[in-house]
Amino acid sequence: MELIVTPAALSCFKGEWDIRDGETVRVFVRYVSGGELPFAFGVTRDTPIDAAVATEAERITFYMEGKDVWFLEGRSLRIDCQNEGIVFLLD
Repeated sequence: MELIVTPAALSCFKGEWDIRDGETVRVFVRYVSGGELPFAFGVTRDTPIDAAVATEAERITFYMEGKDVWFLEGRSLRIDCQNEGIVFLLD
C-alpha cells in the first residue's frame, strides 16, 4: 500500500492549487452517493494526526490518515493529472 504522485499531478498541485514546499496534503475518502461507486477521494491541505501512509514529492507531503486507508484494501493509490484535473487511480 502506497501513495504515488505523478509529476503531472505535482505540477497541477503547484500551479492550480498553489501548494508550496513544506506543505502537507491529506487524501481522504468521502461519501458521494448511494450509486454504484458511493465513495470517492478528496484532497485538502491539513496537518497529519495519524498518518498511515505518506509520500513526499519535491518537499510536499501527501498522506492518508489511518481512518481512510480501508478504502485502498492493500492497493496503491496513484494521483495523476488528466485533462487539467486531478484523478485517483487504484493499482
